[in-house]
Amino acid sequence: MVMSFAALGLFVVLTLVIGAWRRRIQLARTGDSGNRRRWRPDGTLEWWALALADLGYLLVGVGAPAAALAGLPPLAVLDQPWVHGLGIVVAVAGITATLLAQLGLGASWRIGVDETETTDLVTTGPFALVRNPIFTALLITMTSLAVMVPNPIAIAGLVIAVAGIELQVRGVEEPYLRRVHGRAYTDYAAAVGRFLPGIGRTRSLSPREANDAARHHN
Repeated sequence: MVMSFAALGLFVVLTLVIGAWRRRIQLARTGDSGNRRRWRPDGTLEWWALALADLGYLLVGVGAPAAALAGLPPLAVLDQPWVHGLGIVVAVAGITATLLAQLGLGASWRIGVDETETTDLVTTGPFALVRNPIFTALLITMTSLAVMVPNPIAIAGLVIAVAGIELQVRGVEEPYLRRVHGRAYTDYAAAVGRFLPGIGRTRSLSPREANDAARHHN
């Protein structure tokens, strides 16, 4: 029961810190909340990707603890005190890392993608280690919450969250960044891993491909 309430509490903290508080910081610094997400269903790939990720987050952070409190048994292999304790420590670190990665984007931080907008390409700080440190830290946090209440709902939610994030990154954000930044982004993506250092690097554009991409964007 204690772990269920702890996981739920940490999920609430995560939501407030990287959601509401981060938007307030952005608004105070730039006059813009950074929110480009469309909540009304519109059938776009981005809407489905974010909705899928949100479903996963809610299953891990709310559904799994609620199910545990209702009597759903945990997976025995993960139901160990040291695993639960490690989950708490790593979840707190993950929440902190997620916020720091968001702050590392500065004025370029956004929720969602506006195809008509061009923001600076950030490749320094945590973005020099991986291209998507926000999602990396967020997935570490969600994994930690899942092992705190390791029942089938938590595991299913984690899988769904990963699927939503992969869809958002590969299907929405990376194509947008290639169109907007051209060679600068493809060189960056060829040198830096997607979620983990060195893993998920892509092929750099040839000069001709870079010119074609720039003309298409303009």
